[in-house]
Amino acid sequence: MTRAGAPDAVVVGAGVVGAACADALAAEGLRVLVLDAGFAGGGTTGAGMGHITVMDDSPAQLALTAWSRARWAEWAPAMPADCEDVRAGTLWLAANDAEMRAVEEKRAAFAAAGIACEVLGAVALARAEPALRAGLAGALRVPDDRVLYQPAATRGLLARAAARGAQLRERCAVVSVAPGEVRLAGERIACAHVVNAAGIDAPALTPGIAVAPRKGHLLITERVPGLVHHQLVELGYLASAHTMTAASTAFNVQPRATGQLLIGSSRQLVGRDASVDRRVLGAMLARAVAFIPALARVAAVRAWTGFRPATADKLPLIGAAPGARGVWVAAGHEGLGITTAPATAAILAALIAGRTPPLDAAPFDPARAMPALEAA
Repeated sequence: MTRAGAPDAVVVGAGVVGAACADALAAEGLRVLVLDAGFAGGGTTGAGMGHITVMDDSPAQLALTAWSRARWAEWAPAMPADCEDVRAGTLWLAANDAEMRAVEEKRAAFAAAGIACEVLGAVALARAEPALRAGLAGALRVPDDRVLYQPAATRGLLARAAARGAQLRERCAVVSVAPGEVRLAGERIACAHVVNAAGIDAPALTPGIAVAPRKGHLLITERVPGLVHHQLVELGYLASAHTMTAASTAFNVQPRATGQLLIGSSRQLVGRDASVDRRVLGAMLARAVAFIPALARVAAVRAWTGFRPATADKLPLIGAAPGARGVWVAAGHEGLGITTAPATAAILAALIAGRTPPLDAAPFDPARAMPALEAA
């Protein structure tokens, strides 16, 4: 790229977070170039689940996910049909009375934040999801959660950014970033701003940021339309998400627009070993069958793994890279990149423009103190 055509901002990474950032910056009137070592919507985005889900692990997470879900509700109807938007809602499942108390706590937190939700008792839950095993105590229903096919949603955001003048270059690996420039093999691109949205590769470009690859398994089934109506998540999912030093599994099933079911989830810190761990996959599927016995008779189409860019405090890094003026970070979203991409982009665009962000950016500061992540 010649100097005359130099972009104002280069976004490194064309996953859903990078795509949203590119779109937001282009909407600010900046000339935007998006670079990806692979292809748009690959990497973590292509290997993950497409849930647009409000989460309340912390007040900051609740604010980030709720704001983002509201934006997806505006965006999704205008997205291409292959985004497979399904407003399925989420059921947070309680296995016993103790977990029903946790359901009530979650309901109170959501209600205080203006999130529509309702508690279902055992009878109402069985009516809503007949395939679930008998004996569950109830659930919290969050009706406005949705499911998207995230690679297509990423392409939709990039297309919107392109309509605003952004450019995309795929299969070009970034070697380094620094204030005022991005370097590829044999090429230097000058720019005022660099956005590091490179997922698990973000620390290689911005040394010192605390992001680690966390491996997860997923499996998709044959078409079984009508077997599951909501995204189903056990309340133990949150405890699993906090287990940072050992392999963990939890029940999480999504109905897809195709009639298939996407089954998760697992978490491991094993470096970059992408092989399918049959022990972990087996435990994950056993958990799913324990909640939905009929899954034992449903054929699997494919199982795979992916790496989620994790942080130890469960919050992404959004903001200025420490000690590198003009370099910005949008990374560390783990499995919530698809949900939180809109708020991430809005915060980053506001910071770059010198405006007050729509949400408090302090909890996501890349320079904040962070506990250590330890391998399993």
